[in-house]
Amino acid sequence: MNPYVVSTLDWVRGVNRRPAVVSAVRRLRRVLPGDPSFGDPLSMAGPGSALAIARVADKFLDDEPGASREVGLGALQLWQAVLERTGHGRGERDVTIVFTDLVGFSTWSLGAGDIDTLTLLRKVSKAVEPAVAVGGGHVVKRLGDGIMAVFYRPEKALEAVVAARTALAQVDIDGYTPKMRVGIHTGSPRQIGSDWLGVDVTVAARVMQTGGNGNLMISQAALDAVPDGTLEELGLAVRTYRRGFFAPKLNGVPEGLKILRLVKSPER
Repeated sequence: MNPYVVSTLDWVRGVNRRPAVVSAVRRLRRVLPGDPSFGDPLSMAGPGSALAIARVADKFLDDEPGASREVGLGALQLWQAVLERTGHGRGERDVTIVFTDLVGFSTWSLGAGDIDTLTLLRKVSKAVEPAVAVGGGHVVKRLGDGIMAVFYRPEKALEAVVAARTALAQVDIDGYTPKMRVGIHTGSPRQIGSDWLGVDVTVAARVMQTGGNGNLMISQAALDAVPDGTLEELGLAVRTYRRGFFAPKLNGVPEGLKILRLVKSPER
């Protein structure tokens, strides 16, 4: 190859990886419409056409920070924002979206080893997924140590989550019992094949993120959709959630989103 071309390519690669350039592009993404965290592992784990392309693109983009990578993800971020604003990211009916995640799973699995880790994941699947099916929901996808599931009735989503958490409490691997945090949100994402697209999917994932050390979290929209008496029947009570002083702000969610924590009723 021509030495001049090689030199030019090396210069372009150097600029592309230059921290100041990458930081500048990232700052620009923060002021663009859409979710500025588009492209992080949780963001790309979500469903939808834009996110599906982001996952594919990410396999071709370098893992190392680069301005070109940020520009590409910024374009996809804009695309998803346009879909939302033009109504193409919303479906025709409300569904209740559930995200789950095992607390501290990565840390535990490092010490436990592959065999115990796989055994745990199988037991967790047997504890959680049948409860989803019984509640009339379906697992949209498995996300490592968690799942995304969709229900057409919010009270069934709550019943499934309570049953799953009860079953999970019986799981034991050499004295270790996993804790599961859960996020529940009701909205109108758009179904595309077996996948789902929309800001409400992102909201549900972010609600789950607030679950800390194994809490059951629910958005006000989902709670409002639950029929009267359901919480009492399930032995649940509502508690106010306040974001910790040092907790990061939730990205990709509507302003004023109210999140609540569900706990066992003191009367039970």
